[in-house]
Amino acid sequence: MIESIYQIRPRYDEVDQMGYVYHANHISYCHQARTELLRTYGLNDKVLEANGIMLPVISFDIKYKTPAQYDELLTITTRIKELPKVRFSFEFEIRKEQGQLVSHSHSEVVFVDLKTRKPMLAPGFVMQKLKPIFQESMISTEV
Repeated sequence: MIESIYQIRPRYDEVDQMGYVYHANHISYCHQARTELLRTYGLNDKVLEANGIMLPVISFDIKYKTPAQYDELLTITTRIKELPKVRFSFEFEIRKEQGQLVSHSHSEVVFVDLKTRKPMLAPGFVMQKLKPIFQESMISTEV
């Protein structure tokens, strides 16, 4: 498993009239967290696109638990629980500074060839970067 932490403070324009983070912004926050996790391994969107690959979202399921507010420090934990094939799955938890769960979500993207726009297997260079991390995490859980 791969896990990363990303923190954000909602801006004033990201809250609704009730003072809560507008629901659609949760998706944006998760996308930012996913991008930063992949950047850690040299696989951010810019690199993928330079290699002729896109990662369109094919599903996003979110459960809202408690509202977040303007300028409140939020921590987004992003998890990849399995190596990608054609589909690439991500899980997200957004928590308040005190640890209270704000939302839990699951997203799936698919590897798509930039030119043909057809789904494809996860490219070799992606697997070369991710496979060793999964092998390390399997070893550390066995110990």
